[in-house]
Amino acid sequence: MTTAAAQSFNGNMKKALAGLRRINLEGLRWRVFDAKGQVLGRLASQISTVLQGKDKPTYTPNRDDGDMCIVLNAKDISVTGRKLTDKFYRWHTGYVGHLKERSLKDQLAKDPTEVIRKAVLRMLPRNKLRDDRDRKLRIFTGNEHPFGDRPLEPYLMPPRQVREIRPRVRRALIRAEKKAEQQKQGDKDTRKRKKKDEDKAEISA
Repeated sequence: MTTAAAQSFNGNMKKALAGLRRINLEGLRWRVFDAKGQVLGRLASQISTVLQGKDKPTYTPNRDDGDMCIVLNAKDISVTGRKLTDKFYRWHTGYVGHLKERSLKDQLAKDPTEVIRKAVLRMLPRNKLRDDRDRKLRIFTGNEHPFGDRPLEPYLMPPRQVREIRPRVRRALIRAEKKAEQQKQGDKDTRKRKKKDEDKAEISA
C-alpha cells in the first residue's frame, strides 16, 4: 500500500498491514472505533460483536462475516474501579518458576494496544475462525492510521443504560438522608441553646 494515507502514517507500517493479504476484503465495511474515554469492557464487547458479524441479519456461527475494525486512541482507554492496580496479566516463559505478571497500569504504559486486543480476543469463541477475526482487528495508539483511502464508517457506541436503584436501596438512601438532616438540625439546636445560655450568663454577671 503506497497511498498518501500510508505515507503520512508515522507508526509501525509492517505491524499495521500484517496479514491483510489473507483477508478477503470484498464486501467488508471498515468500522472505526474511538477508544477515547470509553470503558474497556464495554468497548471490547461492541468490537467483538462487529468482528463476529452479529450485528448483521445474515449472521451464521460457522462463517466469518465480520467487518474490519479500526480502533483509535487506545492510550486513552479508561477502566472502572481499581483495575489499574488490581488487574494483572500473567504468562509463563516455560522455565521452572518463571511465572511473569504485569499490572494493567504497566501494560498501558508499555503497549496499550495489547490491552484492547486481549480483552476482545477473550470475548471471541475459541474455534478456527478466531485467527481470521483477529486479523480484522487493527488497533492504534493515537488517531493516525494508514487506511485513510478506505470507505471508513465511524461506529457510534450505544448509550450506557444506568440500572434503576432497587426499592430497598432507595429506601436506605432516603433514611440516610433524613438522618443526616436530623443531625444537622440537632447541631443547630444545640448551638442555639449554648448561645442562649452564654447570653444569660453574661446578663446575670
